[in-house]
Amino acid sequence: MADRRTPLRLAIIEVSRDLTEAGVASPRTDAELLVAHVLGVDRSKLVMVPSLDPSQMDTLGALVARRVRREPLQHLLGYAPMGEITVEVGTGVFVPRPETELLFAWGTVALQGVPDPVVVDLCTGTGVLALAVAHARPDATVHAVDRDPTALSWARRNADARATHGDTPIRLHAGDVADPALLSEMDASVDLVVCNPPYVPAGTPVPPEVADHDPPAAVFAGADGLDVIRHVITCAVRLLRPGGVLAIEHDDSHSSSVPALLTARSLLTDVEDHPDLAGRPRYATARRR
Repeated sequence: MADRRTPLRLAIIEVSRDLTEAGVASPRTDAELLVAHVLGVDRSKLVMVPSLDPSQMDTLGALVARRVRREPLQHLLGYAPMGEITVEVGTGVFVPRPETELLFAWGTVALQGVPDPVVVDLCTGTGVLALAVAHARPDATVHAVDRDPTALSWARRNADARATHGDTPIRLHAGDVADPALLSEMDASVDLVVCNPPYVPAGTPVPPEVADHDPPAAVFAGADGLDVIRHVITCAVRLLRPGGVLAIEHDDSHSSSVPALLTARSLLTDVEDHPDLAGRPRYATARRR
């Protein structure tokens, strides 16, 4: 009987070609992650698998067809990574992006030497930033806030899953960053505020993965994309203790405007903007005087 198995290298090449033709931004990476998902191995272990059997190829083909239609890779895999953890993602909640890893890393470095830190993640979505911080700093008290009930249900699911893995439980709050009373009992007591808010200017063309699958309210934020960020800064200034720090993700068109908004606050200092993995302006940081 003829060998009907498909060599791994050939499968990855074929999937990469299909994804390239579909306009997927990272076809080779996506192809390897999809193949690894079908095989049930880590991407780094692919070199140890010589081939895929027909049933695995059928499963892979179905996933590739969905990716060609520009369904987010994270929806197909069922998870998104951040730091040393992953969180579940799906319909109705914003998909965490790799660019946010840099903001997370900055925040964990900023907490070095701070015992038992208090952290607030505004616009938490899936809860990914809050949960990654709680994993990295088991001594931290981490609060996560979102106004969207669907997002909070995803955050609760992910928080429960991380707690079963032994991570310090986070505290979830239903609330709006525009509310001047949000977490008012914590005023001037927070060591780190992180936020990946809606920040895309209204009317900006976005990829199909965003346009067709991310909730618009989690993506767009007014004509200049700053409607939510303005409230985030006001809230953070109130929450931060003296010496506490803030990190906010922003659109690549905000390299001047977000630092300017931070600098305009007399209680903030050490304002700095940071690039993402592609070298584009992506997040801004500041310290409470």
